[in-house]
Amino acid sequence: MKNVTDRTSNPFGMTPPCDHGCDGSGDGSGPRAVFGYGDANADFHVVGDHPGVHGGRETGIPFTGSLAGERLQPVLNEVGLLGDAYSDEPAAADCFFSYRHMCCLPEGRAPTDRDYDELEPFFDAELRAIAAHVLLPVGERATRYVLGTYAAREALLDGGEREDRMADLHADHVPGRGFLVVPVREPSEWDDGDGERLAASLADLLSSDYRQTADLGRFLAEHDTYEVR
Repeated sequence: MKNVTDRTSNPFGMTPPCDHGCDGSGDGSGPRAVFGYGDANADFHVVGDHPGVHGGRETGIPFTGSLAGERLQPVLNEVGLLGDAYSDEPAAADCFFSYRHMCCLPEGRAPTDRDYDELEPFFDAELRAIAAHVLLPVGERATRYVLGTYAAREALLDGGEREDRMADLHADHVPGRGFLVVPVREPSEWDDGDGERLAASLADLLSSDYRQTADLGRFLAEHDTYEVR
């Protein structure tokens, strides 16, 4: 497959309407967002929440400088999706990271529903440009969004306590509409065995034919293989 781009950070030049600096400056003079990062031709797309939860305000890279990154990165390294067990600039191999809300906000403030809605077109455009086969939403909010938007399976999180539902769904394989979804429990809430469970789930996927494609070669005069999503 032809490479989409070789750029590792913000590969598609997203310019979201962020107005607060990640360094805490209110004038937006510094970096204002934690952009998507990794292999833009990846089969695996890790979807986080926002910089205040999953890190990157200091580094500009998702899932760094945070407990979430410290726990998640080694799992991805173990199965071969990252070249480093933990790094502030990880070497991604067939893996891409992004946040539902990439803009930095004042310390301690979480995005509102309106904030998420405002950045949703940027997130969706990048997700579809990456066109990964496997989505790994991290945490309840990202998981609810991905299951509802790309799998029509949001009801899987309904009923009971949210934490319990995420614990049940953690590392499962949920078929979606053109994607396979592997929900990831919030890393700060992992119990013993959650990291191993996720590693085993991803290893099983990587050893299988997880790509959701259709061969349209039968419609070509030359009878070549032509696979599409």
